[in-house]
This record gives sequence, structure tokens and C-alpha cells, in this order.
Amino acid sequence: MPYLAVFLVAFLLALLTTPLAARLGQKWGLVDLPGGRRQHSGAVPRTGGWALFAPFLVAAGLAAFLGPRLPSPEGIDPNEVRRLAGILIGSTFVFAVGFWDDRRELKPRPQLLAQVAAGLIAVAGLLFIERVRDPFTDRLIVLPYALTVPLTVLWVMGMINTVNFLDGLDGLATCVTSVVALVLFVHMYRAGQYSVSLLPLALLGATLGFLPYNWYPARVFMGSTGSFFLGYALATVSVAGGPRLATMLLLLLVPIVDVGWLILLRTRRAGTFVHGDRRHLHFRLVDLGFSQRQVVLAYAGLSAAFGVVALVVASRLLKLGALMALGGALAFALAAVARRSEPQ
Repeated sequence: MPYLAVFLVAFLLALLTTPLAARLGQKWGLVDLPGGRRQHSGAVPRTGGWALFAPFLVAAGLAAFLGPRLPSPEGIDPNEVRRLAGILIGSTFVFAVGFWDDRRELKPRPQLLAQVAAGLIAVAGLLFIERVRDPFTDRLIVLPYALTVPLTVLWVMGMINTVNFLDGLDGLATCVTSVVALVLFVHMYRAGQYSVSLLPLALLGATLGFLPYNWYPARVFMGSTGSFFLGYALATVSVAGGPRLATMLLLLLVPIVDVGWLILLRTRRAGTFVHGDRRHLHFRLVDLGFSQRQVVLAYAGLSAAFGVVALVVASRLLKLGALMALGGALAFALAAVARRSEPQ
């Protein structure tokens, strides 16, 4: 019942509040017009992030109440409350930054500084990458604090930018985030981290409740408020019960390879990677004739397939091998697609 309650609260709140968020966007004039990267019809509100953030906050509060009542093989973690505070405070911070970007269009440097600050909030909330296992020897490696902090900050920044870059087609970021949240829930529940597993379940409910309005043709976009929030939530929830780096890298392998490609390309040509264009893989696929729904379903399907690999394969060495092989194949496919398409 606690799992069902957390999921339904997030799902129903998102389902009910998304139309309200859309009306607020129209009232405030926060709408996206056709042109540039977007090829939608009419003025679409970009305030859907409100209907992702608020339901997650409420559901996470319910999870904090119900979580300690769940049985746990390892007992109650005394730092669990602090980690939850780090997730909620950091989510609120990046949500506010995203809302300011939706209103004023922040320049690249303030965006990056805000992402660094978000990473430091995560560290203060003990949501850091401190221990990793050597995939060759399965030996636990405790990283020094001087390495833990920058690594965690880069992790948070990477997740925020990955989701932000992914938010280019209707429902794309929402669908992929839903798949990632579901796999994280299964992973944590199977590991006996019952109270922590409620957090990805809350994120899953919020994204699925929002998806009907964000599916092509979208009636509302999530905006920077939504993409910044989802990126931070994925970054911190994925380490709340111990870092699951290999799992996350597999789940988000397609957008991560695409982001890496774009960072190199944009930095070489323009000196910065923040400015948007239509060189993303999902845009190129649409330009080649695939429909938006086909591209979104392909992304979600690949994330789900890689998620199954992460859940089924127990060996960290095999996961590393799968990650390298699939990453190389995706890079080769991306290069082939890039040769066949020209950005508009």
C-alpha cells in the first residue's frame, strides 16, 4: 500500500495540475512559438515543469512519512532524512533557476554556475559519489573527499544537461525519465532499500501523470523548470541509496552519447555547448523522415532494453563491457546519421 499510495499521489496530482500549469503559462505569456528547433503548431505553454515539481514534492513528503514504517534488512539509515532534504532543497533551487531561465533566458555562464551550486547542495545533503566498486576485482574503493566533491558536481551537471538536451521532441524527456525511474525503483526494491525506492516511484508517478499532455502533439512543454528539475532529481535519487553509475549510464546511454557528441561539435565550432540547434540525434532522425512518436518510442524502448541489461547482468565487468560496446555502436550510428542529415 505505501508504494501504491506514493505512486498514485504523484500521478493524480500531475494529471490534475498540468492543465492548471498550462493556463498559468498562457496567463504569464510563457509560451513557445513555432520556429527554430521547435516545429509545433500554435503557442504552447512551457510551464509544465510546475506539474512535475509540485506532485513530486508532495509524493516525496508522503514517502518520508511512510518510508520508516517499511521493513528494511539494513535498518533505518540515520542520514536518510538529510538525503531527502538534499533532494528537495536542490530540486527547489534548480526549479527556481529553470523558471528564471523560462522567463529571462539565462546566459550560459549563470546556468553553469547554478548547476555547480546544485551539485554542492547535493554534496551537503550527503548525496555524493564516495564509494565505487572496481569492476575487475569487485573491490570497494573509497574515494578521497577532494575527488568526491568534483565528481558529484560533474554528475549533477551531466544529468541536468542530459535531460535538458533531451527535451527537444514532444514527450521525449518525459518518457525516458519514466523508464529510468521505473528501473531505479525495481533496482532499489530488489536490493531491499524499500524506503529509498519510494523516491523513484514518486518521480515515475509525476512523469506518467504529465505525459498525456506532453505527448505529441504536446499541449504543454516542461520548459527549463521541468528539465532542470528532472535532471537534478535523477542525479540525486540515483545515488540516494548508493551510487548506481553503471545502471544510469546504461539507461541514458543514447542521450549521453548524443550530448558528448554535441559538446565536442559545438565547442569546436562556437566555443560553447549551451546554445541549442538541430544537431541532436532526435532532431536528425525527424529530419530523415521518422515521426516524433517513432523517435520517442525508439528512445524509450532502447532505455528499457538497456535497463533490463542492467537488472539482469550481475557482473560489473560485464556491465562495463556492455556499456563500452553499446556506446561504441551508438557513436558509430550517430556518425552515420550525421552524414545523412544536415541540421536546419
